[in-house]
Order: sequence, then structure tokens, then C-alpha cells
Amino acid sequence: MATKELEASLEMIKKNGPQQEVDINKWIMKIGDHEKQTKYVQEGFWAKAKRYAAKVPFTKEVVTLYYCSIDPKTPISAKVTAVGALAYWILPIDLIPDFLPVVGFVDDATAVLIAYKSISGQITDEHREKAEQFFVLNKNVKLIDQRP
Repeated sequence: MATKELEASLEMIKKNGPQQEVDINKWIMKIGDHEKQTKYVQEGFWAKAKRYAAKVPFTKEVVTLYYCSIDPKTPISAKVTAVGALAYWILPIDLIPDFLPVVGFVDDATAVLIAYKSISGQITDEHREKAEQFFVLNKNVKLIDQRP
């Protein structure tokens, strides 16, 4: 958000109290609507999952979120949360560029893990099993060994 927008919002809150409604359309224009995010995730997900599985310790959670997001039984609110986090993970330009060793995935991990925890009640054993199967069937895709 631009400094002028932030200052104007703060001034309005001081003057009128907190806003009761949020202009959703303004935010959707900035990040794309759910359909655009879903298409973006579908087009770029598997390539990035395979490419970065051995580099990031949260790849299994990412794949689990993906399966949750495409499950017809998952509530739309949980799908929106999952797709938003997955779109951010796939996005090549983000707060901390992914090409930076180690720190490049901190913002991605934060987005994914917050989404994962917030919809954990909607993530089923079936989603986790499908994620596990992905790595079994794609033996060339190696996970980071997370054992101490």
C-alpha cells in the first residue's frame, strides 16, 4: 500500500472510527480474483513442486494444500485460502526473491504454513495420503530429510 493511501486510511479512522466494510474489489484488482489465482496455480504448481522439493522443507505441506484446494468437498473459504497461499508460493516475484539461498523461501513458508494451519480442520487424511503418493510415484523428486 502506498504511503499516501496508508496515511489517508489512518486519518479517516481517526476522524470516523474504523471502517465497517472493506473494499474487496480493490484488493482483488491487486492480486487477481480466485479464478485467476486458481488458473495460475494449476499452470505452475507441479513444475515448481518438483523443482524445489529438495530445497524447501515444507514441500509436503504445499502438495497437501494443493490436494485440499482441488477437493470438491473442501469448503470454498478453505479453497480460497489454499489457492491464495499456493499462488504466492508459485509467484516468481515476492517479498524475498526465491533465488536467495535459504532466506528466499521464508516468506513462502510463512504464507504456506499460515494457510495450512488456518484450514487444518479441512485438510483430510486423504489429502495427506495423496501428497505422500505423489512423492512415492515420483521417485526422482526428493524431499529434504527432516530427521534430526
